[in-house]
Amino acid sequence: MDDAMLREKVSQLLSEVRQFPGAKPAEGIDTAVGGDPGTPGMKQEMSAIEENLDHVRLAIKYLMFDLEATKRENRLLREMLGEA
Repeated sequence: MDDAMLREKVSQLLSEVRQFPGAKPAEGIDTAVGGDPGTPGMKQEMSAIEENLDHVRLAIKYLMFDLEATKRENRLLREMLGEA
């Protein structure tokens, strides 16, 4: 994903967040989105976004692991019910 596409997606997300009543985005996000990628604010925001993405990836991996375990348990229980 190039910088322009990333900026566009972040801008879309910010506009959607602003539609919710009481939603107040963190200060500095607006300037960071339109600012120079080398500014400290932009680097800090990108670092926070990357950290959040890492957290989401980990949560997805855990959910996939849990789903596979549930499928195995269901298959085992169905086999046990079929044999009874």
